[in-house]
Amino acid sequence: MVRKHRPMPWESAIPNLLAGDLEQAACQPMDNDAFAGFYERSARSLWAYLARVGGDPALADDLMQESYVRFLCADHPEDGEVAARRYLFRIATNLLRDHWRRPRASSIEELPEEFFAAPSGSGQSDSQAMLGPALAQMRPRDRQLLWLAYAEGYTHREMAVITGLASASIRLLLFRARRKMTGLLREQAAAPRRQA
Repeated sequence: MVRKHRPMPWESAIPNLLAGDLEQAACQPMDNDAFAGFYERSARSLWAYLARVGGDPALADDLMQESYVRFLCADHPEDGEVAARRYLFRIATNLLRDHWRRPRASSIEELPEEFFAAPSGSGQSDSQAMLGPALAQMRPRDRQLLWLAYAEGYTHREMAVITGLASASIRLLLFRARRKMTGLLREQAAAPRRQA
């Protein structure tokens, strides 16, 4: 089955970045064609990472655009696309941390439950519908580790570089996150049976 490309909310950002909306044209170490290709290959997974870990698609839009601007302005690794992607994810992770450190006007408890629910009629499978609420109940770092390991396929060492955590602690933290996710999924699966 071939999936149709569904435009993501952030896809309108690429023309702005390529058109020179950056403050300094000298800020761009990649040429436009190289950046456009890199953007096309990395944007979808970066946005998904930011949306899932941050828990807010609008925040993901903002942080994704800022991540690419900072990526273009930085001296990123010349070791190829894999290293460039890791560096981009590291920038995005740091932006998420900065966002979480800012004082908040409201707490997460004040958000309505519908905020975390999957949209109705979205065509999600039962496992996808259970995964979203379970992830929403987890701490951001746990969501981050699970996403980097299973959605992006990064190794423990690469995850340590992206997150800034010690390489030796990634295995234990990932184990705990998996165990917590398993418990949450079991609770969700058992809830309909208890109600029946």
